[in-house]
Amino acid sequence: MDEKQQHIALQRFENGILTQTNDAVSVEEPLEIQVEYGPADDRKVQSLSITMRTPGNDPELAVGFLFTEGIIHKKEDVLSAKHVQTLPGVGSNYIQVSLSPNLQFNPIQLQRNFYTSSSCGVCGKSSLDSVKTQMPVKSKKTMPALSPELILSLPKILREKQETFESTGGLHASGLFDAKGNLLHLLEDVGRHNALDKLIGRALMSGNTPLDEHILLLSGRASFELMQKAGMAGIPVVCAVGAPSSLAVECAKEFGITLMGFLRDGRFNIYNGSL
Repeated sequence: MDEKQQHIALQRFENGILTQTNDAVSVEEPLEIQVEYGPADDRKVQSLSITMRTPGNDPELAVGFLFTEGIIHKKEDVLSAKHVQTLPGVGSNYIQVSLSPNLQFNPIQLQRNFYTSSSCGVCGKSSLDSVKTQMPVKSKKTMPALSPELILSLPKILREKQETFESTGGLHASGLFDAKGNLLHLLEDVGRHNALDKLIGRALMSGNTPLDEHILLLSGRASFELMQKAGMAGIPVVCAVGAPSSLAVECAKEFGITLMGFLRDGRFNIYNGSL
């Protein structure tokens, strides 16, 4: 059974006729992210966040979230990431990331330090300044020149691999490509920020960060929180099928990210940087 979707009974009106049928819908369930931290002889557990997500790739989601929030910085900061059985029957909705005893972690500093929602109550310069304090040192590598033809080919590749979206129409996707246009990773989720966290988490767990020679393709719009996450992972080029927000453009300019939007139907706009 596919944990990303379920079939429900419904009524469909089409061509003047009402019929009984069923259809696939995307699954959405809460996930509580916990961290285990502290010295080996005095471990503590702290709940950090609850997010609504599509089940699947939960370890990558949790690790990616911790990385893009600046809590962890490398693969070695994580000992394990696994589901825990907190209540009968709902163990899959709790995941615990065990941090290295060598990692300095102070939960008091994280009371409201998460900027993962466009409704978080901050905007403009304050948002950028908050992210800037956590951004890694910019890579000295230079991204190879990208042709318009390569950029235009990416959405088709992503859509052909995005199987769950094809059946439900309800999931966002984040795709990671190399500079030659080869699709390396594709992750889906009902939340666009979750899809990107899953993608970055997988890259981190594979030891592939920073992603300073890669292209990120978003199946929807480009928002501030997605640009922030891309910046934390060192991604130099972000392409979106939809539109960018004003703060996303500011973020791209502030952190030197090439940002393209409306990548569809043989065209795209470049909001920052150049090919």
